[in-house]
Amino acid sequence: MSLNILIIAGEESGDLHGGNLVKALKEICPEINFKGIGGDKMRRAGVETVFGIEKMGTVGLVEIFGSLFFYFNVYRTIAAEIAKKQYDAAIFIDYPTLNLMFAKLCRRINCPAFFFISPQIWAWRAGRVKKIRRIIKKMYVVLPFEEPIYKKAGVPVEFVGHPFVEIVKPTLTPEEAKKQFELTPGKFTVGILPGSRKSEIEFLLEPMLQAAERIQEEIKDCQFVLPIADSIDPEDIKNRIEKYSIEIKTIQNNNYNVMNCCDCLIIASGSATLEAGLLIRPMVIIYKLNPLTHWLARRLVKIKDFGLVNIVAGETVVPELIQHEVTPKNISKHILRFYREKTYRDETQKKLLKIKESLGEPGFAVRTARSICKELGLKV
Repeated sequence: MSLNILIIAGEESGDLHGGNLVKALKEICPEINFKGIGGDKMRRAGVETVFGIEKMGTVGLVEIFGSLFFYFNVYRTIAAEIAKKQYDAAIFIDYPTLNLMFAKLCRRINCPAFFFISPQIWAWRAGRVKKIRRIIKKMYVVLPFEEPIYKKAGVPVEFVGHPFVEIVKPTLTPEEAKKQFELTPGKFTVGILPGSRKSEIEFLLEPMLQAAERIQEEIKDCQFVLPIADSIDPEDIKNRIEKYSIEIKTIQNNNYNVMNCCDCLIIASGSATLEAGLLIRPMVIIYKLNPLTHWLARRLVKIKDFGLVNIVAGETVVPELIQHEVTPKNISKHILRFYREKTYRDETQKKLLKIKESLGEPGFAVRTARSICKELGLKV
């Protein structure tokens, strides 16, 4: 049975998960044709892309204004695609600002819309759940606490497990990684992870490096390692490090092996905190935003913790620092506590293990694909 499905992801993570989902759907029904927005992983899985995700990673309420014309063109083009009534269904992956608008257009022409990776209604704009109930055929969530929220609101929902459970897999043991990265076995190892966006490097790397200097003063037998994301110029990072009196080993990408060989981490808030949690690595989470973006966010966001690993836990498992709290003194204080207090470090790791267990088993893409096919009346 030949089907045409519109599929839209707006960021690199959505492209990764979308690629896996498309592969799983094609295994069930090879005749499905996919068209929409994605990146290289979705293209390789067989998606014809109208737009790529390369320009769609804008972050922050202030920063997005510089790309308004581009987003208007994306909306106008996809809206025209939907209006042609050529799609049998639509799959929207995260990226709620645009994707909920597209889902509304699908609802008008009775094109069933599925949403994978929920908008963060538990953090802000909780009223969106009413709109979601009207326009989404089924919501697929990846965080366990989201399912009861949608059930209570009357939205068809299924918890399919978190993609990171099968993605976050180091290829080396901590000992093997230290050998490969030319780190000294037995030394207390601190990972520095400032993020993959240029704005994160600008705001976060300096206080991280200053904190490393303080830590080195207290722990003489200590070493530091920093994985550099593909999106960041490695020479820029190395030039910034040279201004400080500490030695930091830089590794091009290889995040999981780097994190796995560390005793604890200084890490930018974001999905990487959940990856670190799955590796059972104690961490201090830090984040700084454009001051205006932060001012607006604090008035909109309704949750106590902002680190994803703490949000999933429902409690502050690892320390968080934001805006003016992000100082070398505060960062180093938390790392030194992990170093000096074994009981505290062990308790943190026990709580991180519980988080890992709550995120489900591998196979999110297959579970989601099978459910979508059933909803569309296909034999599974």
